Amino acid sequence: VLRESNKLAEMEEPPLLPGENIKDMAKDVTYICPFTGAVRGTLTVTNYRLYFKSMERDPPFVLDASLGVISRVEKIGGASSRGENSYGLETVCKDIRNLRFAHKPEGRTRRSIFENLMKYAFPVSNNLPLFAFEYKEVFPENGWKLYDSLLEYRRQGIPNESWRITKINERYELCDTYPALLVVPANIPDEELKRVASFRSRGRIPVLSWIHPESQATITRCSQPMVGVSGKRSKEDEKYLQAIMDSNAQSHKIFIFDARPSVNAVANKAKGGGYESEDAYQNAELVFLDIHNIHVMRESLRKLKEIVYPNIEETHWLSNLESTHWLEHIKLILA
Repeated sequence: VLRESNKLAEMEEPPLLPGENIKDMAKDVTYICPFTGAVRGTLTVTNYRLYFKSMERDPPFVLDASLGVISRVEKIGGASSRGENSYGLETVCKDIRNLRFAHKPEGRTRRSIFENLMKYAFPVSNNLPLFAFEYKEVFPENGWKLYDSLLEYRRQGIPNESWRITKINERYELCDTYPALLVVPANIPDEELKRVASFRSRGRIPVLSWIHPESQATITRCSQPMVGVSGKRSKEDEKYLQAIMDSNAQSHKIFIFDARPSVNAVANKAKGGGYESEDAYQNAELVFLDIHNIHVMRESLRKLKEIVYPNIEETHWLSNLESTHWLEHIKLILA
């Protein structure tokens, strides 16, 4: 009997990755599936995943979610809650799913599972290492050397007469959100790059992201200029953008695409930010892409989730979808 019990326990446990270990396990937990109904099984929390398995079905029902997909964990009901499956946990996920698990109050497993989920699903908040650094599998190749930025730049034909590679950000002191090696206009020395960085939000100067192999047309990325309400200018920044335009002999105009709605860009002037003035930058055309900020996107996604999960109301589907503005946002982002 003991051998059979151990065998069943092993079957209920998740297949562990190297460096993964079980932190908590609760038996006789019910997963409230919005599609197939309640299913009883074993819930396991590791330092990498949330794993539920039921041996009552053939084949076994398995729910396997990495902890990184969890947005928040909430308790449902109290110890005195009445009604079947009214006491447990709800795990809200970033991929639109809500995973609901019912515990038996007398089993006292909810508190332990909740605490371990809160601990390992949000490791940074609990001063714990990310699982990526606990992962112990040994690979034949050194993953840090799979990508070589110098080789990638050479593949694109960089450096050339118009563009050079600089190590000014080797210690991430110019811009802590940019890589160590940057591609910048060849005629702009590092000392001028520092002055350009002081005029750009968080030091994000315009750097090469893509270059056409034949026409030499480029896409450079940067943050907003710090013009403020007084309309400050930077001769180094203006010279820098002119150098970008001059790098393509076939063009006498530079397009500046600002991802924000124009209203947001104007409002940012009050915070010291803003946008490039066409008067200050010769032969430049400013285009606002009208992409809203993360808060608007998150609210739109929340509304989308409400109409698609767990059920879709077919009779009002199109009007409900339109009210979320989700497709409008996606169109603007992909355009």
